[in-house]
Amino acid sequence: MTGTSTAVSRLRAAAGGANRWVVLVVLCLSLLLVALDATVLHVAVPAVTEDLRPSAVGLLWIVDAYPLVCASLLILFGTLGDRIGRRRVLLFGYALFGAASALAATAGTPGVLIAARALLGVGGAMIMPATLSILRQVFPDRRERALAVGIWTAVAAVGAAAGPVIGGFLVEHYWWGSVFLVNIPLMALILPLGRWLLPESRGGADGPWDVLGALMAAAGVLGVVLGIKRIGGGEGLLNPATLVPLLVGAALLALFVRRQKRRTHPLIDIAMFSRPAFTTAVGCIVLAMLALVGLELIAVQYLQLVLDLSPLETGLRLLPLTFAAMAAGATGSYTLSRVGPRRMVAWGFVLTAASVLLLTLMGQHDRPALLTAGFVLLGFGLQSTLFGAYESMLSEVPAERAGGAAAIGETSYQLGAGMGIALLGSVMNAAYAPGLSRLHEEGVPTAAGSAASHSLGEAYQVAGRLGGPMGDLLRNTARHAFVDGLHITLLVSAGLLLLGALAALRLPGVMDCPPVKSACREQTAAVPEQGTGPDPAGSASSRHRPGPPDAPGRRVPLPARREPAEATGSGRAAR
Repeated sequence: MTGTSTAVSRLRAAAGGANRWVVLVVLCLSLLLVALDATVLHVAVPAVTEDLRPSAVGLLWIVDAYPLVCASLLILFGTLGDRIGRRRVLLFGYALFGAASALAATAGTPGVLIAARALLGVGGAMIMPATLSILRQVFPDRRERALAVGIWTAVAAVGAAAGPVIGGFLVEHYWWGSVFLVNIPLMALILPLGRWLLPESRGGADGPWDVLGALMAAAGVLGVVLGIKRIGGGEGLLNPATLVPLLVGAALLALFVRRQKRRTHPLIDIAMFSRPAFTTAVGCIVLAMLALVGLELIAVQYLQLVLDLSPLETGLRLLPLTFAAMAAGATGSYTLSRVGPRRMVAWGFVLTAASVLLLTLMGQHDRPALLTAGFVLLGFGLQSTLFGAYESMLSEVPAERAGGAAAIGETSYQLGAGMGIALLGSVMNAAYAPGLSRLHEEGVPTAAGSAASHSLGEAYQVAGRLGGPMGDLLRNTARHAFVDGLHITLLVSAGLLLLGALAALRLPGVMDCPPVKSACREQTAAVPEQGTGPDPAGSASSRHRPGPPDAPGRRVPLPARREPAEATGSGRAAR
């Protein structure tokens, strides 16, 4: 029995100072599932449509419910975690994510699937900011935190890119509900591990939590993201269904900012945006995601519709981007310490712009070597940019504000993704449609040409109905117009990326990271060797000397036994 208890206590101590990397593994597994679920459904949409027969609006909500709800609630749950405990919010998110996955997998109607996707969004909003804010708390030393952020961002890229591959394999071999079932065994593993290993931490808990402000932020972000997504779906800006959510959302966010400036204990410290490095880092995240998601969407259409690849083959073609992103994350800490945030983010943007310009050489025929080279440069460049931006953003705020900062970073991530689909999708549509404007001169019916101008997929459907020489003419013309539009869209994207490189010049030139001192050994020694119980409340061995949360060189040990943050008397995690 003694041997067993000793082994258990050592495993619990793995969550403490020396092995906080175990905590990072749990956090990365959490993020992997959330990122995976954002893209895994995309290749299953045709199967869902055939089985559940949703309306056009219903299908739109099946796809969009998850990112819309997740983006709108990030600030709410990020700041709530600062108040009631980030680990607590994270564990609730795990449980809800698993239950919602089971509901989605067994959904028999479009309404149930939409509700399940919305619940997945709530769970994702609980998980995403909590993982980043706990990471900020567990790694107070900037050198180690840079490595941890590199791994964290690489895992996010892996999850997003692996979604279509896993989804394509499952849909081809099983049924569409299996894309949700994969979450359940992983959540069943992570929930007890997280409860056992993750430390509890809180931010500043002074004053009441601003419930009204949190709801204003949620509704404001929801309106803005919904409006942006409608623009990306081809709706006009002046369409009431697009304009009203945008205006209402923008107004609510403006009121939210005004309210936070006036409150003694705000949800979000607006003063963070007065720091050039923080504001620039947030802007770089938006620009990087704008380019990444918009380009991935267009690349998927090119691979499937122009090169006629299957969903699984499409996912495999995107794997070089994932591997390059993993390499950038793994080497990001070394690169950041060598060249500094400014050069890392700026050159990441420049490298991505170069990859986009290289991809303009794509044409009607498959060129695997060109695509692989372009995707490798794209993945490495964008991941370097995201790494440097996230690390700079986290390092600009104190640990007690990590939840709010993480929520801002993740909201920027979601807004950038939505804006990328809207902006680059609109550019693509505007460049594609004129290429089909003269089809009626070749004898193609005007109605058929008008329908084909909406998208390449719809053009193929119209061509199939026409058949014969007219159908072949429509198909070839639409394919050429799509490739021409793709080249124009890539040029616009390259311009935006170069704009991001200029913006990155406002970041610090060097990584401000004081050397680690030997004091951390004394602090680690203060952690009980076995997690069977706390020392007496007043004993010297159970208390650490007070100090600033980010004191240079302090390596904060996590408790071998999780205790409430209030036990320290500071409102922060036990140190």
